[in-house]
Amino acid sequence: MLRPSLCFIAALLVFANAPTSRANEVKRASVNGTELVYVEVGQGEPVIFVHGGLQDYRMWLAHLPKFADRYRAIAYSRRNNFPNEVSPDGMPDGAADAHGEDLAALLRALGLSKVRIVAHSSGAHAALFFAAAHPEMIISLALNEPPAAGILVGVPDAAEMLKAWAAGIAPAREALKAGDTKTGIPLFVNTVGGQGAYERRSDADKKMNLDNVASYQADTTTKRPRPVFTCDMAKGINAPTLLSNGERSPAFFHRIIDQLEVCLPNRERIVINGSSHTVPSENPDAYDRAVVAFFAKH
Repeated sequence: MLRPSLCFIAALLVFANAPTSRANEVKRASVNGTELVYVEVGQGEPVIFVHGGLQDYRMWLAHLPKFADRYRAIAYSRRNNFPNEVSPDGMPDGAADAHGEDLAALLRALGLSKVRIVAHSSGAHAALFFAAAHPEMIISLALNEPPAAGILVGVPDAAEMLKAWAAGIAPAREALKAGDTKTGIPLFVNTVGGQGAYERRSDADKKMNLDNVASYQADTTTKRPRPVFTCDMAKGINAPTLLSNGERSPAFFHRIIDQLEVCLPNRERIVINGSSHTVPSENPDAYDRAVVAFFAKH
């Protein structure tokens, strides 16, 4: 039996080696030939938070403490997103397959063999590719509105929606391709989130969008083929999956979730009221409650 003084020392050592209790220490991991920044808080089963386009790990900072009493909550910035090395000639935001492999490599770098995933938008698209390629690494998934348009190819009545979506997003893409971020970023945000979505964002979120524009600019010029996530790939993901939509999100995202609901073998679906595409930021309390409750069941 340890003497009281030794018990105290042992407790100090455990505390010193535990993940920080506040997500304010930026760490770095070597991943597939680059470095990715991440923050973490709490202890327990690992939950990895994956951000969307024009975002980075900071979009999750207010969410992490809500998971920290039960989980080791980790948020990272994907390749070519702030504060990692960024370039308009670098990795496109839409390279979901490559971002999925980065996620797998990050887990290996952190010594994690099995995790839960919370992911938004293009980060959720990457999480789908990750889960399809590495199903053994998944405990459960919470995916908000991945732009997995490939799953709609060949689906009856989806062709016109895909054409309309491409036409709607084209002005934002052209502006960002030309380097006109002042025009392009609001156009992009208002296309995916509805009119006024950009204007409703906080100054901090608008700065985050600008900080991460390089990844989306790369999307507009890349020669890299856009990866296609298929129904057959989804059928191979057996982990429990929570699919979410915003109540006011564009029909494009609801249609993708419709099809994922058909293809994923083990899924539940929710709609978060009072929000559009960026559900985790627009109604964070409702979103976090839903995810925590889902993870508690699975």
